[in-house]
Amino acid sequence: MSKQRARNKVRSNISLGWISWIWIFKLTTVLLVLGVVALIYLDAQIRHRFEGHRWSLPAKVYARPLELFTGQQLAQGQLKFELTQLGYRWVKQAKAPGQVQKTNQGMIIYSRGFRFVGGDEQGHLVEVNLVGDKIVGLRQTSGASIAVLRLEPQLVGGIYPAHNEDRELIQLDDLPNGFIETLLAVEDRQYYSHYGVSPWGIIRAMWANIKAGAVVQGGSTLTQQLVKNFYLTDQQTLWRKLIEAPMALLLNIHYSKDEVLEVYLNEVFAGQSGKRAIHGFGLASRFYFGQPVSELKLHQVALLVGLVKGPSYYNPKRHPKRATKRRNLVLSVLAQQGLISETQKTNYQALPLDLTEANQVSRYPAYMDLVRQQLKQHYQASSLSSHGLRIFTSLDPWVQQQADKAMLEQVGKLKQRYSNIEGLQGAVVVSHRDSGELLALVGDYNGGYAGHNWALDESRQVGSLLKPIVHLAALETGRYSPNSIIDDAPIALPQPDGSLWQPQNYDRKSHGKVPMYETLVKSYNQANVRLGLDVGVDKVLQQLQRMGVEQTIPAYPSVLLGAVEMSPLQVNQVYQTIASNGFYSPLSIVRQVTEANGRLLSNFPFAVRQVASNESIYMLQHEMRLVASQGTAKGVYRYLPKQQKVAAKTGTTNDQKDSWFAGFSGLHVATVWLGREDAKPTPLTGAGGALNIWGQLMQNLAYAQDEDIKPQSVAHYYLNRVTGEAIPDKCPNGVWLPMLKTSAPSFNASCGY
Repeated sequence: MSKQRARNKVRSNISLGWISWIWIFKLTTVLLVLGVVALIYLDAQIRHRFEGHRWSLPAKVYARPLELFTGQQLAQGQLKFELTQLGYRWVKQAKAPGQVQKTNQGMIIYSRGFRFVGGDEQGHLVEVNLVGDKIVGLRQTSGASIAVLRLEPQLVGGIYPAHNEDRELIQLDDLPNGFIETLLAVEDRQYYSHYGVSPWGIIRAMWANIKAGAVVQGGSTLTQQLVKNFYLTDQQTLWRKLIEAPMALLLNIHYSKDEVLEVYLNEVFAGQSGKRAIHGFGLASRFYFGQPVSELKLHQVALLVGLVKGPSYYNPKRHPKRATKRRNLVLSVLAQQGLISETQKTNYQALPLDLTEANQVSRYPAYMDLVRQQLKQHYQASSLSSHGLRIFTSLDPWVQQQADKAMLEQVGKLKQRYSNIEGLQGAVVVSHRDSGELLALVGDYNGGYAGHNWALDESRQVGSLLKPIVHLAALETGRYSPNSIIDDAPIALPQPDGSLWQPQNYDRKSHGKVPMYETLVKSYNQANVRLGLDVGVDKVLQQLQRMGVEQTIPAYPSVLLGAVEMSPLQVNQVYQTIASNGFYSPLSIVRQVTEANGRLLSNFPFAVRQVASNESIYMLQHEMRLVASQGTAKGVYRYLPKQQKVAAKTGTTNDQKDSWFAGFSGLHVATVWLGREDAKPTPLTGAGGALNIWGQLMQNLAYAQDEDIKPQSVAHYYLNRVTGEAIPDKCPNGVWLPMLKTSAPSFNASCGY
C-alpha cells in the first residue's frame, strides 16, 4: 500500500470518528432532554395525585345504633350478639374503648365514641345491670346514672366505585403503640434516613432472608412500594422498574416522610372480600378483627404487617396456620431488633389470631339493594361511590340475623320433608310497626342471592292475603260489622269468554250462613267473594291502592281471592298500614346522609296519611287476631306463648304455587313468601310453609305488647256465634267482638241456643 493511500485511510478514520462522536453527543443530548421532560412529567403526575383527591372513597352504610335504657327488654342473646358484631372484646377488666367485662349483675361496657349527626359522642364506661335479658339499671362506673347508652352503629356495607376498592382512612395518630416500629422493622428499617431508594436496604434484606430461611424483608423501600401501588401496576415490566426509582426519589423530595407514610398506610393492599378489594390498614383492622386500628394489640399488628408480603397467601381466614407462622416470624424480627423482649415474643406467639367472629362479607345483600334504590333517587352514582358519604339506615342487625336464620333453617327442614320442592326460594320483609322503617330484608333462602332479589324483584299472586282488604273495604262502608252474616254458599260467575268462574273453599265444602269474622278466620273463599261483590271489586281495589299498592289492577272478581301479583315488599307495605292503625307511610330505609366530616346532607322525614278509619282498622285487627288464635294461622302459637298478641293471615295460591304468611306482633310487622323459582306447584300451604319461618323469627325477637287503643265509638260485645245476638258472658261458646255502638246487637238473656 502506498504512503498516500495510508494517509487517506487515516484521514478517513479520523473523520468517521468525529462523526461518531458527534452522533453520540447528539443522541446523548436528545436522551437528556427526553429524560428531563420525562422527569418533569413524572413530577407533575406525582404531585397531581398526591395533593389532589387521592382515592375514590365508597359511601359507608351503617345500621341503626343500639340504644340501651333502663326497663328495656332485649331478646335472648341479643346484646352479646350486637357487641360481637361491633368487635367488642371480653376482658377481665374493661379499661379501654371496645372492651366489655362480665359482672355478677350483668356487664360493664366501655363504649367507643362516634360522630353522629347531632355531634361527636364520647365513649362511656357504663355498668349495665340485667335480669335475664331485661335492663334494670344503667349507670356510669363513677356512680352517676345515665338515661341512654348509645353504642356506635354497625358498618354494614358500602357503595363501591367501579374498581371495587374499599378503604377506611386513618392518620398516624390513630395507630396504636408499636405499629410504625413493626412495619418499618419488617418492610423498611432505614425509612427515615434514605431518600426513597436504598441500595443498602436491598443487600440487607437479602442477607436477613438468608439468615431467617424465609422471606422476612423486601428489597423495595416503603416509598417504592407506594409508587408501585399508588401510581403504577404490579406487572413486573422493565419500564415499571426503570421509572419506579426516580418516582420514589421525586416523592421523597416533595413530601415529608410522615406524609408519605400516611398515604402508604391507607393504600397498601390487605386482601380480598369477594369482589371488594381491602386497601389500607384501617379497613384491614375492621375486616380481620372487627375493631378500629387504634385498639389493636401487638400480635394483631404483627399479623397485619405480615400480610403486606402476600395478602392472599397469608389470608388468616383461609390459611390460619400459614398466617400464624407469618405473624410469629414478624414477632421474631421485633425481638431480634430489640423492640420486644424474648418473653414478650413468646407470650405474643402463644396467642390466637383473634379474628372477628362477625361475618364481614356481604352480610346484607338484599337490604343493600334497597338502600341503593332509594339513594339513586337523590344522588348521582359517582357521588355515592367516590365522595365518602355516610348513610345511616334503619337496619336492625339482630332482626336481620334472626330472619336469615329462620329462613335457612326452616327451608332446610322443608327440603328434608318433601322431595318435590327443588329450587325452593323465599323472602322475608320486617318493618317497625310504629315508624314503618324497614328493619330486615331477606332476598334469598340462604341470604346470599346471586343477582335476583326475591323480596323486591319478584311478584307472585298473594292469594288469601288480600281477604283482610276485602273486610276492611266492607267495614268502611258502615254496612258491615264483624258479626254480620255472610252466606258461604256455592257461587258461579260468568266470564267474558263465556265460561263460569266457580270458586271453591279449600275443604271443598260449603258452610252456610256464617258471621263475617269467621269467613276471615276460616278463610272461606265463597263467602269472601260474596262479600267483595256486594262491596264492589272497584271499592276493594281502591282501598288496596290507598294502602300503598300503586300498580293498576283490573277489577276482575278473582281479585277478591288474591289473583293479584305483588312482591313481598309490597305486601308488607299493606300489612304495615293495617298494623299502623290505618295510617299509610311508605316503608323507609335511609334515615340520614352526611359527609365524611359529619355535616348533614339529607334527612328523610316520615310522610303519613290516614287511609282507613280507626274504627274499621280496630275491628279488622281483632278479626286478624282471631285468625291467629282460632283459624288458619293458629299454628304460629307452636312458636309463641299464648299471651302474645298476633294478628296475621295465611296465603295459599292456586295449586299451592305460593306459600305466604303476613302479620304483626308487638312492634314488628313481617311478611314471608316461599315458592319455587320456576313457579311450579309445591306441597306447601301458607300454614305449612311460610308460617314456620314467621313463627321462628318472632320467637327470637323481643316482644313489647302494643297499646290497644279502642275508639270511643266502638264497644265489645259477647255474641252468640250463630245468631250474632249479644248474650251474657257466662254463656258457653260465645265470642267477644268489637262493634260500632251504633250497630249494637240485640240482647238475648237466654244465650240464644
